[in-house]
Amino acid sequence: MRIGIDIGGTFTDVVLEQGTNRYTAKTLTTTTAPERAVLHALRDVLTEAKSVPADVGLIIHGTTLATNALIERKGAPTALITTQGFRDVVEMGTESRFEQYDLNIVKPKPLIARRLRFPVPERLSATGDVLLPLDTDAVDALVPVLLDTGIKSLAIGFMHSFVNPAHELATAERLERKLPGISISLSSQVSPEIREYERISTTCANAYLQPLIAGYIQRLERALVDDGYRCPLFMMLSNGGITLPETAKRFPVRLIESGPAGGAILAAHIAQVCSLDSVVSFDMGGTTAKICLIDDAVPQTTRQFEVARVHWFKQ
Repeated sequence: MRIGIDIGGTFTDVVLEQGTNRYTAKTLTTTTAPERAVLHALRDVLTEAKSVPADVGLIIHGTTLATNALIERKGAPTALITTQGFRDVVEMGTESRFEQYDLNIVKPKPLIARRLRFPVPERLSATGDVLLPLDTDAVDALVPVLLDTGIKSLAIGFMHSFVNPAHELATAERLERKLPGISISLSSQVSPEIREYERISTTCANAYLQPLIAGYIQRLERALVDDGYRCPLFMMLSNGGITLPETAKRFPVRLIESGPAGGAILAAHIAQVCSLDSVVSFDMGGTTAKICLIDDAVPQTTRQFEVARVHWFKQ
């Protein structure tokens, strides 16, 4: 017996599959505590299937909770520590414009305000060699400042840390002891790839989401055990794969396209069953809408994506 869970901005859906039989339940999403709607729908679907939690062998969970939190700006208060001289990378971006000839465009505000972006003297070369050692005194001096801001999460993103994470690891180690209870995301772990804007902005998004998503998953895990479930729980990823809850708690940014990925995979399956070569799938939710192009029963993929575009039909 397998169960699939999908939490959207408006509805929470549960599907139970037992052999060739399928049972479904739909309930309103309980935004402040999403696990409540999940448990309610699970009880409904098990009642319909005349089963109990101990009968379930697997639960797979997709959601747009991360996407919605970014769009609605409902993440945790977050700060960024970065290389001195680069605190505005997340604001400048790649300097590309979504409307090339409009001189009055207003670009989306970064997830982390400038007053919460703190520069630290340090510098690595593009090959990972130390050009300027990490100023540990400057890191220590940030502790009272960070405590005064009331942040719940912290992103650390230094130049070229994807080649050598030593400075990020050292900064995190110093701050973890002095900032108990604050989530810390390192760019060298979240997105260890070249290009500082993409890497640091992705890390900021991860930090912004981490307290919210990690808290939800922890509460859901406890509630499932309390209700008698003994089966594995897997979280769906943006790439259509699945991962363990522990990984999802550390890297919630990987869940952003979790729900839409599930819809695209189902549409691809339907395309294959119906022998359709070219398919457009459309996934309409209460907060977001998603489109995927499917060729020969395979969804098209990309290495980059945007959340909350400012204008229709413009990147």
